[in-house]
Amino acid sequence: MAGSRLELVFGGTPPEGRLLLIGADAQSDLNHFDPARTQIVQRQFPDFAALKGQGFAPVTEAQGEFDAAVVFLPRARAEARARLATVAAHVPPGASVWIDGQKTDGVDSVLKELRGMAPVDEVQSRAHGKIFRLTLPQPGWLPEDWAARDHIAAEGFVTRPGVFSADAPDPASVALAAHLPDKLPSRIVDLGAGWGWLSAQILKRPGVGTLHLVEADAVALDCARRNITDPRAQFHWADALDFRLPEPVNGVVMNPPFHEGRAANPRLGEGFIRAAAGLLTGAGRLWMVANRHLPYEQTLRQVFADVAEIGGDSRFKILTATGAQRPGKAKPMSKGRRR
Repeated sequence: MAGSRLELVFGGTPPEGRLLLIGADAQSDLNHFDPARTQIVQRQFPDFAALKGQGFAPVTEAQGEFDAAVVFLPRARAEARARLATVAAHVPPGASVWIDGQKTDGVDSVLKELRGMAPVDEVQSRAHGKIFRLTLPQPGWLPEDWAARDHIAAEGFVTRPGVFSADAPDPASVALAAHLPDKLPSRIVDLGAGWGWLSAQILKRPGVGTLHLVEADAVALDCARRNITDPRAQFHWADALDFRLPEPVNGVVMNPPFHEGRAANPRLGEGFIRAAAGLLTGAGRLWMVANRHLPYEQTLRQVFADVAEIGGDSRFKILTATGAQRPGKAKPMSKGRRR
């Protein structure tokens, strides 16, 4: 959808000069952009890898000066503002910046807000979204607090705009931490570790010798590095769905995502479950939390020999599984088992 709007305003010919694209992903229509003069800022590992495969050289933070820019609006308002502040720091006054976004991601409110700050024109609508051009004013036009800043999400934990559950620990992770056993296995993976709150709770349990934090969001992982200085922690910027280690581990803990943008996609969680099974020894154990309505038990039974619900409430369920195996025979879920 973003590509169709880019085609609408550029007519297949992007502006001249060096271009900065913030937030372009693997689905963006970038056929008309020259990789030699286009820098793409992308913090999510799967999209980063896909863009490299398309011939671009993506980065996680903007570097250098540019003649024009395109900002793809994210869902989080604070992150959208931070992207605009990044553009203002790397593109000179008088240059053109195109803002592209879906209505569901707040493009109308961003357009209204920016119209009161800078010259805006070439507003085009297509595919349930809008794209418009902003001409950068002289420095100082943006509020200072739009730039990305640290947020204290809990005592000893910082986050940044756009990371998952940036304001406080996710309630599902809190519920999962409360149901972890008093002693944990020696080699553990936190699959989808975010900014590190759940990993910090894991490291408080005796028995842990090595904890691998796996996270696709480079900014969230950077927060985790700052939040966790325990030498037992190892950090991996990677796609959890295909992450592997040289040797299997004997524990996986995870609060898997189930949304892509605003759209629910339970298959993400199913992919996490299969990835966890691929990381574990046969005797290793998975602990995970999921929203009550998500039907993950079927997938768990396909790849684990023993599956049980060990806690939860009306919102969440805490599941555990062991006996990682190849997909095949499904076994009935245990009843009333606690660990």
